[in-house]
Amino acid sequence: MSDEQHYLRPNVIIEPLVDGFYAWLLTVAPVQAAMNLAFLQVPLLESYLQSPRVHVTATQNPEMRGGYFVGIEEARAAEVRELLDSIKKDRADLLRFAEAIAKAEDLIRQGATGFDLTPLYPKLPPELAGLVEIAYDTSNQPSLHFLEPLVYESAAWTEARQSVQLSIEPGVERPFILSTPRLASPDVLDLRVPFRHPGLEELFGARIRPTSLSRLREALELDDAQAAQLATLLTDRPSQAPDRHIEAGGRIRYFGHACLVLQTPEAAIVTDPFISADTNATGRYTLADLPDHLDLVLITHGHQDHIVLETLLQLRGRVGTVVVPRSSRGNLCDPSLGLYLRHLGLPVLEVDDFDEVPFPGGKVTATPFLGEHADLDIRAKSTYWVEMAGKSIFIGADSSGIEPALYRYIRAHLGSADLAFLGMECDGAPLTWLYKALLTRPVTKKMSNSRKLSGSNAAQAGAIVTELGAREAYVYAMGEESWLGHVMATSYNPESIQLQQVREFLTWCASKDVKAGHLLEQQEWRW
Repeated sequence: MSDEQHYLRPNVIIEPLVDGFYAWLLTVAPVQAAMNLAFLQVPLLESYLQSPRVHVTATQNPEMRGGYFVGIEEARAAEVRELLDSIKKDRADLLRFAEAIAKAEDLIRQGATGFDLTPLYPKLPPELAGLVEIAYDTSNQPSLHFLEPLVYESAAWTEARQSVQLSIEPGVERPFILSTPRLASPDVLDLRVPFRHPGLEELFGARIRPTSLSRLREALELDDAQAAQLATLLTDRPSQAPDRHIEAGGRIRYFGHACLVLQTPEAAIVTDPFISADTNATGRYTLADLPDHLDLVLITHGHQDHIVLETLLQLRGRVGTVVVPRSSRGNLCDPSLGLYLRHLGLPVLEVDDFDEVPFPGGKVTATPFLGEHADLDIRAKSTYWVEMAGKSIFIGADSSGIEPALYRYIRAHLGSADLAFLGMECDGAPLTWLYKALLTRPVTKKMSNSRKLSGSNAAQAGAIVTELGAREAYVYAMGEESWLGHVMATSYNPESIQLQQVREFLTWCASKDVKAGHLLEQQEWRW
């Protein structure tokens, strides 16, 4: 085995998988993963096997983009059947755990009538024994709370479900991550290792420092065939951009979607890292442009386009601290981001509103995040206020301006913003698109459609800028970048309401002498 020094090719992509499905918060965190497996993924595979052609045709229809259809050609239906059979056999305990949650929720709805809850505990399914508490809120409404750290110690958490696929960036849009599982392929290296495996840190560290094939083989415990396949993903040339660091002042670079890299000579911060590996593309920053060390990674919330394992796993070993908002502890729809990332081997700090996190030459303050979660009681969401190199930057993510007075309080506490970065996906997907598997009581389509995963419209964004006293305001691209279609699955045209609202907001900014822009592809600010 060669001891020559190599780097990981810059256009290698990874897809973290759980039982063959693309991994994200609600398919990894054990309680929510069980629910999604039992009530979304298994029925989805069963539906596909009943009529593969219908599913494939739907995935080819632009109007059905982002729908729950399996985009695997009919000729491979037997492989999908094998995947389904293996899930039903190997994950039987997890499927029973999900059924137990649904039964417990029904028991509580029927039996918690305002009186003592003690008699209900012996009636709970045995799978939940010692893992839950039943409680009333002050409106006398009952709910089930999970002792989430213990669930990670139970049979509901098994790293045997996890794997990673490595391949070369194909140059075409990958299948939609929420619906299409990944099957084996000759041009894909399957690593049956958990996400926290130390060999992955060695592998992805080879983006910035050389290593040998023999060392990688040992670290990843590869056989001969896997080692030979890994060799095709290595190169003897480094790919890091020479201007990835700065020597003076401050700099912000827009890497796409909600990802910003904020730098001084002493420190680097990245928000919601979702970063392209395709260095052959023009007009975008890629992993090659990322600073070698990141003092802080700021995660705003748990949606699949903001806490992206595809990128985060590649940053392990390069990150000082991942800052995440604290959850409400045990709420079915609000899993702990801290527990989740710690179990993937990342260093994590949980913050509440107005907690401060220092870094060399500056500090980050966690600020409140309103809305965007279909009115579910989700606390694990935060915006951020970054003070660095003499400027104050508001990282607004998808927070809504539904109550402008909030931002007046933020300004009173922290001062005026020099730059504000906002999300304006003002007509997002309905409640059931992302959370259907967690809803133990069905909702009507009309009800679901009224509760959107939406950020600010033009008026709300204008109110945020006004209340923050922001001198500059920039709207994130909202899934418009072609390279992240496999996660976003958005389809806009010039008349889409989202883009109409962005244009209205930019016109408003111009009337107020606020420098503004709609971000797409790369952009840089220097001072």
